[in-house]
Amino acid sequence: MERVICVVLGYFFGLIETGYIYGKMKNIDIRNHGSGNAGSTNALRTFGVKGGAITFIGDLFKAIIACLVVRLVFGNMGYDPGMIHLLEMYAGTGVVLGHDFPFYLGFKGGKGIASTGGLMLMTSIIGAGPSFAVFIIIALTTRYVSLASICAISLMAILHIVTGQLGWLGMEGAVLYESYGVMIFLAVLAIYKHKTNIKRLIRGEENKLSLGKKK
Repeated sequence: MERVICVVLGYFFGLIETGYIYGKMKNIDIRNHGSGNAGSTNALRTFGVKGGAITFIGDLFKAIIACLVVRLVFGNMGYDPGMIHLLEMYAGTGVVLGHDFPFYLGFKGGKGIASTGGLMLMTSIIGAGPSFAVFIIIALTTRYVSLASICAISLMAILHIVTGQLGWLGMEGAVLYESYGVMIFLAVLAIYKHKTNIKRLIRGEENKLSLGKKK
């Protein structure tokens, strides 16, 4: 039951679509521009560096805040720290689902990379650091944000499992293995959300990141 509560809680945090809200403040519907995605990459293309940064930070922190709420509530209820970490992961999953599939936008949101990063900062910071580094390196060298995102999220999942096996996550037993399942789900979901990007990458038709004039 706690898991369901955390997913639902996270989903409502995920409904805070930073890119969409930022655009509405400027009388622009981000869904009608660029890729039509409400995430930080399309916000960067549509609104410029400032809009992209605000969107990224907003999407990152809504996962962090959701995890903090779970930590506070269940910590005060005397839950085991390992279980609290697992519940934070469920809350983070809810955030990603809310971000990717917001009901009030016809279930068309972003791709959840920044929100997943926020979750990892709270539950597996050792894995989050290298993943962010890989994202930046690939994005800067290839200018394919989609490729950088896919590589980063895949590395997050791998490092989560590796650090878990090394005993660095503060979880053990069934709780630890359940967290692997949650992380693999998030990675698969992110890759699925990039399916059209993957097809364009294979065909050599994927759009490269460019910082044009702010619209």
